Amino acid sequence: MPDSSSKSLTHFDSAGQAHMVNIADKAETQRMARAAGSITMLPSTLELIANGSASKGDVLGVARIAAIQASKRTAELIPLCHPLPLSKVEVEFKIDTERSLVQCIVTAATFGRTGVEMEALTAVSLALLTIYDMCKAVDRSMCIIQVRLLEKQGGRSGHWKQADTKEKGA
Repeated sequence: MPDSSSKSLTHFDSAGQAHMVNIADKAETQRMARAAGSITMLPSTLELIANGSASKGDVLGVARIAAIQASKRTAELIPLCHPLPLSKVEVEFKIDTERSLVQCIVTAATFGRTGVEMEALTAVSLALLTIYDMCKAVDRSMCIIQVRLLEKQGGRSGHWKQADTKEKGA
C-alpha cells in the first residue's frame, strides 16, 4: 500500500473545508487514464449477453454508450470534479466464461490542466451498472467488483501504473 503520510488531500482548504482545486497555474498536458472493473453473473446470464439474446437487446452496446455518456457528465455527478473536454473515450468489454463475468476497460484522454481518472472510473462504473440494469430480470445476484484505476499519464505526477494490472478477476 502506498505511503500517504507525506501527501495531503487537495480537496480541502487550510480550514478543512471542501473546495474545488485551483488548476489555473497547472500546465496543460496530454492526459490519459485507464480504469477497469467487472460484473460477475450466472453462466446463463453471461450466455444471454454473449449471444446478444437478452430481452432488452444489445446489452454491451447500450453499456458502451452509457460509459461514454457517463464520462462526459462526470463533473455533474462528482461535486468537486472539473468539467473536461474529452478527446477520447474508448470502451472495451471482455467476456470471461471461465469466471462468468464481463470486464469493462475504459481509456479516457484530454489535453488540459487536470487528469481524467474520475472520468474513466465513472465510465466503468456506469457501464457495469447498465449491464446490471439490463439483466436484473434474469439475475439479481450479479456483483460489480474491483472497479479501479489501472494507469494514468500526464501532469505533474507523470506516469503511474497499477503494480498488478493483470486482470485478476476483474
